[in-house]
Amino acid sequence: MTDLLLIDTARELHGLPRSAGGPRAVVMTMGALHEGHATLIRSARERAGRTGQVVVTVFVNPLQFGANEDLDRYPRTLDADLEIARAAGADAVFAPAVDEVYPGGDPQVRVSAGPMGERLEGATRPGHFDGMLTVVAKLLHLTRPDLALFGQKDAQQLALIRRMVTDLNFPVEVVGVTTVREEDGLALSSRNRFLSAQERRTALALSRALFAGQDRLAAQAALRARAEASPASDERATALARLGEIRSAADAHAVSAAGTGLPDAVRAAARHVLEEAGRHDPPLLLDYLALVDPRDFTDVRPDFTGQAVLAVAAKVGTTRLIDNIPLEFGAHT
Repeated sequence: MTDLLLIDTARELHGLPRSAGGPRAVVMTMGALHEGHATLIRSARERAGRTGQVVVTVFVNPLQFGANEDLDRYPRTLDADLEIARAAGADAVFAPAVDEVYPGGDPQVRVSAGPMGERLEGATRPGHFDGMLTVVAKLLHLTRPDLALFGQKDAQQLALIRRMVTDLNFPVEVVGVTTVREEDGLALSSRNRFLSAQERRTALALSRALFAGQDRLAAQAALRARAEASPASDERATALARLGEIRSAADAHAVSAAGTGLPDAVRAAARHVLEEAGRHDPPLLLDYLALVDPRDFTDVRPDFTGQAVLAVAAKVGTTRLIDNIPLEFGAHT
């Protein structure tokens, strides 16, 4: 367990000596740390090595919250955060006050998230990603890391940070870390604590929907592999039907069609689970379900190949939750 340095001013942070033996890695958080954050910090420690340096930032950024969002309700648990950061291997925690990050009040110059920032989460929360990118840019300047680690759970945030770092030539490597889930499948979030037991049961539909989509993709991909290994045609299916082999004929049709419309099939499987949850007590109120290209967060086409993100956002009671999983669509032949 390391000795942990708590820093709350930019001056102290700039005076923090860099390690001579390894990179500096930063993990940016808004506090209320949980096992998901601890995983990020441990991953940073692994990437930085024993001779590198891990800095965790704890800052509840007001620019990310809209007029009707939960800035005042957002949990502040600095003492507990410090213990989690220390146990996970951090060397320093930068926990500034708002006027330390924004000494002149709300900044007049901000980073624009562009068109990608207006989709999905950006459509629901206008201005959110501009505020997020502005503080990430400031914290990158303040912490001056070689590596910055972010969770895949906030997939659109991660994509936008990568875009900003590329477009604005930040000298940092952005590393995505796999989403951490609780035993029942719910993605770890500081907002999970606001769910009642009954609300939590409803909320589990988010991860179930994502995995239903994943399972549908795997099943369709298996059928497609069979079609590629032993081509089946509509003519073969028709011939089988004439011979009374109805089940074999249906299978032949399924194999023949397996390579088409995979994105639509994935969306349909996930949506079915979410629609059922909309009839629970309390109900799941769906914000969006989307299957998108992670490069720009536009909807994927029926013939899409490559990596996609299946993303969902919904409200249960007064708590809004998001989740996603990456999916790989193979090339059609």
